[in-house]
Amino acid sequence: MSMPRDVMVVVTGLSGSGKSSLAFDTIYAEGQRRYVESLSAYARQFLGQMDKPDVDHIDGLSPAVSIDQKTTSNNPRSTVATVTEIYDYLRLLYARAGRPHCHVCGFPVASSTPQQMVEKVLALPEKTRFMVLAPVVRGRKGEHGKMFKEFAEAGYARVRVDGELHELPVDLNLDKNKKHDIEVVVDRLVVREGIERRLNDSIETALQLAEGLVLVETVEKDGAGESMLFSENFTCTNCGASIAEIQPRTFSFNNPHGACPRCDGLGSRLEIDPDLAVPNEDLSVNEGAIVPWANSQTEYHASVLQGLAEKYGIDLDARWCELPEEHRKIILFGTEGERIYVSYRNRYGRKRQYMTQFDGVVGNLEKRYAETDSEYQREKIEEFMSHVPCPKCHGARLRPEALAVTVGEKNIHDFTTMSVTDAQGFFGQVEFTAREWIIAERVVKEIRERLGFLVDVGLGYLTLSRSAGTLSGGEAQRIRLASQVGSGLVGVLYVLDEPSIGLHQRDNRRLLATLEKLRDLGNTLIVVEHDEETIRAADHLIDVGPGAGVHGGEIIAQGTVEDIEAEARSVTGQFLSGARRIEPPEVRREPTGEIEVLGAMENNLKDVDARFPWASSRASRGFRAPARARWSTRSCTRRSPTRWGGASTGRGATRGSRARTASTRSST
Repeated sequence: MSMPRDVMVVVTGLSGSGKSSLAFDTIYAEGQRRYVESLSAYARQFLGQMDKPDVDHIDGLSPAVSIDQKTTSNNPRSTVATVTEIYDYLRLLYARAGRPHCHVCGFPVASSTPQQMVEKVLALPEKTRFMVLAPVVRGRKGEHGKMFKEFAEAGYARVRVDGELHELPVDLNLDKNKKHDIEVVVDRLVVREGIERRLNDSIETALQLAEGLVLVETVEKDGAGESMLFSENFTCTNCGASIAEIQPRTFSFNNPHGACPRCDGLGSRLEIDPDLAVPNEDLSVNEGAIVPWANSQTEYHASVLQGLAEKYGIDLDARWCELPEEHRKIILFGTEGERIYVSYRNRYGRKRQYMTQFDGVVGNLEKRYAETDSEYQREKIEEFMSHVPCPKCHGARLRPEALAVTVGEKNIHDFTTMSVTDAQGFFGQVEFTAREWIIAERVVKEIRERLGFLVDVGLGYLTLSRSAGTLSGGEAQRIRLASQVGSGLVGVLYVLDEPSIGLHQRDNRRLLATLEKLRDLGNTLIVVEHDEETIRAADHLIDVGPGAGVHGGEIIAQGTVEDIEAEARSVTGQFLSGARRIEPPEVRREPTGEIEVLGAMENNLKDVDARFPWASSRASRGFRAPARARWSTRSCTRRSPTRWGGASTGRGATRGSRARTASTRSST
């Protein structure tokens, strides 16, 4: 067989007829193998070598790229922004055109070179009198007598202390218990031509004295006038806090320079979830309500609980939901340092007793998780843990210094929490200065183009911070497709596996437009697809059949849609021509009940309520489902914040939801 180059080829046919074997296991595998073999022996050792496919000969192959549905990353550090490389451009934009603020007080922070400081001072009206001051002490307690002596010996004539000028040497006997501001007068000048060199020397001297700070203050007839505080470093002129030089790595949560030190850039932490430790509130403590301790092989846990019951009057036979809030908090979170009396019998039958502090079920599990070397024990304890937002960065993943840099009054985390569509419109509202726009123009252009590619493939609803592991196969495939369009490669063979899966029909045309754009760049596309609209949009069709499995593996027809329709053996052609069609059933089963989902909140779901009619396959044998099976996620997701101060999210919540799903199915 042969197929044309630089066009979109659609391979179609029955499921199991051999479409993927032809496209991926033969054409792509051989193209990839030949490309890798063309590299040096040194480069090949770092690349996976694919086996030669069972084919006699292939001519005209280009380097091949596979875009399938099996490459979704489960790396918790991968997001939509990082996968599409948008985040790389964002880091560059915020590092070079962002406006830094103090991460402590929020005051704007900027660095200036001595030459920039000179230019700003010379912009003052002519004949303006001013002083160049070095702020050596800012809001610091002490007498500072030794400092005054050192400045006098260095040749400085004046010093300003708490706003008052004094001639050096001076002995002020400052109150050591009060905070003081001390500025050394480096020079006094008047704005006129020819002072540039002297002003530059004075500013550099002040910068050395004050460790990167200089204060220029105009002098009016009635006293002090306007003040201008400059910083050579990224130092807050309001509170004195300093930050390191801002670089693109400052905004990377995969780099120690930018990642939040508490969560290491993950945005969440694994913590013991009380709702998973006590999943069934209808049980009492003695009946095993506390699951981690329910099957304990020692008497320790039972004796501790008995000690708690005697000291605080806790009824261990009462249902967990009936226990007072205070008693439940004591069992879960401990006695806050109060000691309890514990009595038990050791393995020799001897009675032992002692006083001890109790850290609670949660504290006990956390301690065991941190100290154990057993992987089995860690996995068992992780069954009672869930991901909660990092208490320091609140899910932003970055250090406070990185989050204090803004573009259009949004930091980089605020930007990535927007949807792709909103992010695309954001840059139309941002106002850059002339200098910032010179830097940002090309970067913004790249970001907007990549955002546009995501919108074109119907993914405008995704947020840029969405974890790549939560994407469906179709979403992940279309993200990779958008990335390939953005790369601008020419002369590449792209092999795609049913890109329309999971896509609403109204977005099909947009997906096809993206594929056509990739083709028009000068690439060859081989698309394995069942969708009729994609089939009709193909430049060249290949129909594999006639059946599935051992009955397939033949090229039934190839060419245009009309060529496929004209082939009598082609099942695809019969459906395309309308000779065959799948009729809707004349009679549908009546539902015998319904499953109701309340308050579903996960990824794209925003507090969704839904009802699903349910018809039992066993109804004809006398089995009838309950009228309504309810699965409410509100009870588990909203109970936690009011009781324990944290939301049940992530892995623990998912595990709990699965358990509830299983119980719902079994009950129906």
